[in-house]
Amino acid sequence: MVAALELHLDERATRRIRVLWDLLEDLGVQTLRTPHDGRHRPHVSLVSARALDPDAVAEALQPVRVAAPLRLNFQFAGVFVGRVVFLGLAPTPDLMRHQAQVWRHLTDAGIESLPLYDPGEWVPHCTVSMRVPRPILTEALRRCLEVLPIEATVTRAAVVDYARDIYRELP
Repeated sequence: MVAALELHLDERATRRIRVLWDLLEDLGVQTLRTPHDGRHRPHVSLVSARALDPDAVAEALQPVRVAAPLRLNFQFAGVFVGRVVFLGLAPTPDLMRHQAQVWRHLTDAGIESLPLYDPGEWVPHCTVSMRVPRPILTEALRRCLEVLPIEATVTRAAVVDYARDIYRELP
């Protein structure tokens, strides 16, 4: 089970990524559209952990405007180990600073995240599929590249854990 602190995107960017999900589903790739009764929305995770207590996260982040209206620019597609396909973000100083600030407040409050989300390790991205079948990986990446670039603005932030039915928006 995995929980995350997600940044949600403006309507236009969300719609473009959902179109990509549909294109990939038509290709035979399970995207984030499918699991958890379609409750997933395109997002960028600032931290991820095995579990997150939404009350503790909200308290730790009181001094931070988590849903700051950051401008995001998805510029490339990539693959993490395990054939996890994602849209990659330009690592702007504002974005990297924001993620490090959120991480620091959580860490100072004793809230642990997965090491891949430590500042300096974190790769800003929007996951498209958790496991693309090897025979169609190249075609899936081509489809991702066809929708790029995507400019987006952060509109909301939330602690999310679909397996535990947790969704709590943060300011």
